[in-house]
Amino acid sequence: MSQRQRAGEERALEDGGWSLAFAQVPGRWSCGPRPTARRAQLSQALEELGGQKQRADMLEMELKILKSQAAPAEQSFLFSREEVSSLRLKVEELEAERSRLEEEKKTLEAQLERLTLQGDYDQSKTKVLHLSQNPAGAARQRLREDQQQLQEECARLRELVRALEAGGPVPAHLEAAAGLPSSREVAELKKQVESAELKNQRLKEVFQTKIQEFRKVCYTLTGYQVDITTESQYRLTSMYAEQKADCLIFKAAGPSGTKMQLLETAFSRTVPGLIELHLLRQDSIPAFLSALTLDLFSRQTMA
Repeated sequence: MSQRQRAGEERALEDGGWSLAFAQVPGRWSCGPRPTARRAQLSQALEELGGQKQRADMLEMELKILKSQAAPAEQSFLFSREEVSSLRLKVEELEAERSRLEEEKKTLEAQLERLTLQGDYDQSKTKVLHLSQNPAGAARQRLREDQQQLQEECARLRELVRALEAGGPVPAHLEAAAGLPSSREVAELKKQVESAELKNQRLKEVFQTKIQEFRKVCYTLTGYQVDITTESQYRLTSMYAEQKADCLIFKAAGPSGTKMQLLETAFSRTVPGLIELHLLRQDSIPAFLSALTLDLFSRQTMA
């Protein structure tokens, strides 16, 4: 290597912050550090680095201390949040209670106003003069007396009901109180009822006998047996009828049955001539029945 090249390399090393000294040794070159101003800067930087390291250690220690103190603080903070939640619930309960009390207050004020309109008053603030002949007092007294009488009457009636349910004799004081007849009067009334029922039964028997007698008389005199089939309908059967089914049926018409109408039957269709002559032309039911009786009688005598 030439001397010019060695000078360039030395300058380059000095520019990089190091100063190198080259010693020529037989067969090789050797180099070693040369103290410069850059070494002073490096030593100063190392000192600053050591100070920064110490500061970092101190900060790390402080951080550990703060972390150890942060756990109790966090627990205290959690406890405070639980207290806040409990207090919030309590506040909500108090708000609901306040709303309920306000509603109750409004209701009581309305009741107080209604009572005031009805004449009620506060005796501690208002003085009332009562008349010796107070109509309201007299009315209350009558009401109490009526109530007492009604209660006594209810007690007597309960006792009377128990006596009647037991089936025994009714006490005398209860008979008078309830307005019931005495036992003697009840017995007499029972006898009267039995006598009336017996008389009614006898009258029914007499009427039945007379009705049968009247029907027999009508049958004997007119030659027809009259039976009531349905309401306002009557069946007439002649004593000279050839068969039991040979009958006539009349229906009452008009007010009080003043008019009678002949209904068509199998037997009425066998006497169209008599119907045409006596009912349609002459408008006479007695004549028709008489002619029919003569016709049936003649049939039997001729046979």
